Amino acid sequence: YTDPISLGVMEAPANYGATITCGDYHPLGLHLGAGGCQGGFIATHDDMKYISEFKDLMFGLTDTVQDGEWGFGEVLYDRTSYGSRDKGKEFTGTSTGLWAITAGVYLSLMGPQGMEEVGTTIMQNCQYAVKKIGELPGVKIQFSSPSFKEFVVNFDMTGKSVAQINKHLLEFKIFGGKDLSKEFPQFGQSALYCVTEVHQHKDLDKLVYALQGVISC
Repeated sequence: YTDPISLGVMEAPANYGATITCGDYHPLGLHLGAGGCQGGFIATHDDMKYISEFKDLMFGLTDTVQDGEWGFGEVLYDRTSYGSRDKGKEFTGTSTGLWAITAGVYLSLMGPQGMEEVGTTIMQNCQYAVKKIGELPGVKIQFSSPSFKEFVVNFDMTGKSVAQINKHLLEFKIFGGKDLSKEFPQFGQSALYCVTEVHQHKDLDKLVYALQGVISC
């Protein structure tokens, strides 16, 4: 599983041994939608053993008789319900296909350089947040490895629970990190925080200020 945005700054999964890679394309320009605006991607090596099992309609790209011109169309049509009726393998709905087009437009507009820039911005924002939050008294960043978007913050030494902290943050119109204390009790009072390209340093400074307030009271 991979975040597609991370591929602008991180190694391709195939280069560290992945045979099949999948993920959500919601980060690729899709807005929040109360449960909508969702879709996923899957990628494998160019091997029919895997490609023939894909659960979606597929399109191929090839050159035409005109120099510099490209044509595209559906491929492996016999896999689909149109070709095999009830034995077809695809189950992608129309809305998911439309969101795939949105994600494709986002990628085409960003290009390789744009994807690298947004990935770098996220990592810089994340490291800024990690540094600032980690300087608060009693607060510990759970893992020291580099982070992309998400990182775990431990509040054990503050004497406050994640639930208490998140309740206080709402007063600042901030949604606190996801409480991990029940799912991962070995981490104590820890929360998963997420920082992306939409956050500015002033937003992160506001979060640090709010956290400082609840910790000190």
